[in-house]
Order: sequence, then structure tokens, then C-alpha cells
Amino acid sequence: MSLDPILIRPCSGFEELGACVQLQVEVWGYGDRDVVPRRVFIVSKSIGGQVMGAFDTSLPGAGSEGDPDSLVGFAMALPGIAQGRPYLHSHMLAVNPDYRNRGIGRRLKLFQRDEALARGIRRMEWTFDPLEIKNSFLNVAKLGAVVRRYAPNFYGVSSSRLHGQVPTDRLYAEWWLDSDWVCSALGGEPVAVPAVELEISVPHQITQWRHSPADLERVFDIQTRNRERFQQAFANRLAVVGFRIDAEGNGIFELGQWQQPELPVAQP
Repeated sequence: MSLDPILIRPCSGFEELGACVQLQVEVWGYGDRDVVPRRVFIVSKSIGGQVMGAFDTSLPGAGSEGDPDSLVGFAMALPGIAQGRPYLHSHMLAVNPDYRNRGIGRRLKLFQRDEALARGIRRMEWTFDPLEIKNSFLNVAKLGAVVRRYAPNFYGVSSSRLHGQVPTDRLYAEWWLDSDWVCSALGGEPVAVPAVELEISVPHQITQWRHSPADLERVFDIQTRNRERFQQAFANRLAVVGFRIDAEGNGIFELGQWQQPELPVAQP
């Protein structure tokens, strides 16, 4: 059995950070107004954030630090403060399309988690598109994130070819890094999911529809309907506690009651 050639480690040097910029353009097709420049990656590393890279060590000349040509994925997080406690906001995660479906995104998230816990940071957040079924499955089912907030058109209309002209509605993933909930999800153990009180579905054709001008109105209708249902559910103190994909490939958000983990009292 061959060893996995993908190495996960922090990015270093201007060239590797520049490769992160180029990869986000390749993945999302961003124009100048939306691309995150190298200087933001530099600042993130210098103020307690994260820039983690996935490197293909099987490529010729790959393996050493300062090697931008073997970068095939990255995750970038910024530090924040909420309720007097530090947390990390994972702003971007990108994987080269040729390396999709190899678990690289999950490995990048786990590396972020390990590094955060080593510094005493016990919570991460990020936003994700509720119309993207694969990402929702990764975030909720595989990583154990929960969701209690919805942001309509969070970034404004994006220049990305992946988003089309659909408003950039986002769900907030909360990742309570060392909670029993997350540890069970990461270990593949059954999670004691609360009773499901509401389900919100995303049709499996959504990706096809959002890139078809003839079907955009249908996408807007689904997004609007789901936005209203999420916002009402969160106002009623429900949370996304599960996600599944049914036999037809539709994504199903499962909502129920959820209790936030207790954290130690912050020291003065």
C-alpha cells in the first residue's frame, strides 16, 4: 500500500502564500474585487490566525518548505473575540479540483482543530452556502458543526463562477472543538442527536440549476423559501444538529434543540 503523498502543514514564505491566492482564483474564479490578496494571508499568520496548506509531495521537487508548486489546498482562519473569549473564524478553504474527493478538506479542518486546541482555543466558526450539499454534509455530518445563525447575502453578489448571480446567503458553522459532540462525530461514533423537530431540504439538482439561466428563478425561490424557514427556526431556538443525503441525492438539514457546551470561566 502506497503512503498518502499529501502533507498538511502551515504555509510559509511569500511564495506559498501567493500560491494560496492563485488557488482561490482557480477554484472560485474570483475577480479582483473578491480575491483575498497575499497581504491578508500574511497578516492572518502574524496576528494569531492560521494559513494551513496541503502539499502533494509526489510532485517533482516537492516536499520542502517554501515550495508553492506543490500546493493543492489551503485553509485560512482569522482570530476573533466573542463573549470575551478567543476563537478562530475559518474564512477560506480551497482544494484544487484535480484533488477533490480525497478527504483533503477534512484533513485541513482537523489540522486547524489540532493547532487551535494546542493554543487553548476551543471554538471555530465559518460560513458556508446552504445550497451546497457536499459542503453541508462535511461540515455537519462529518465534522460535527452545529448551526444557529443565518446571514442573507453575506458577501453581496459574488464574482465567482460557482455562485452565479445567486445571493451569497450563508449559514454559520459552530465547531466546539473538544466537545463530546464533535469528538463523537470525528470518531465515527453515534452522536446523541436530539429529537428532530424540523427538516429543510435542498434538491440534488440545485448545482445544475444555479448555472442554468433558465432555472435561476427556481433557485431564487428555493433559496428564499429555505432562508425564511431557517430564520424562523433559529428565532425559535432550534439548531441544525444533523445533515443527511437521501436516496435521490437531496440534502436534508435536521433541526432540533441543542445545548451549548459549558466552557471554563475566563480568567481575569
